[in-house]
Amino acid sequence: MDQVDKRGKLQEKPFTFRETKDGKVFIYLHGKQITILRGKIAGKFTENISKINPDEAQLLMARVTGHFKHGNEHNAKKSR
Repeated sequence: MDQVDKRGKLQEKPFTFRETKDGKVFIYLHGKQITILRGKIAGKFTENISKINPDEAQLLMARVTGHFKHGNEHNAKKSR
């Protein structure tokens, strides 16, 4: 994971999630709700999250929510 999270932001464990009885999954970033997963996506998420360690879970939640840096943000700021 060190290669993916070079700045160590996921080590702070910013993501949390909560499952509901009706199968929805709420994902939070720093305590603020940022997305809701429903249906097959929610089922696949809960299945995968139960099989991985907490560090990998942070990466999975970052990818699912789209809050995953690709490395080109610095270049985009320079071009503005």
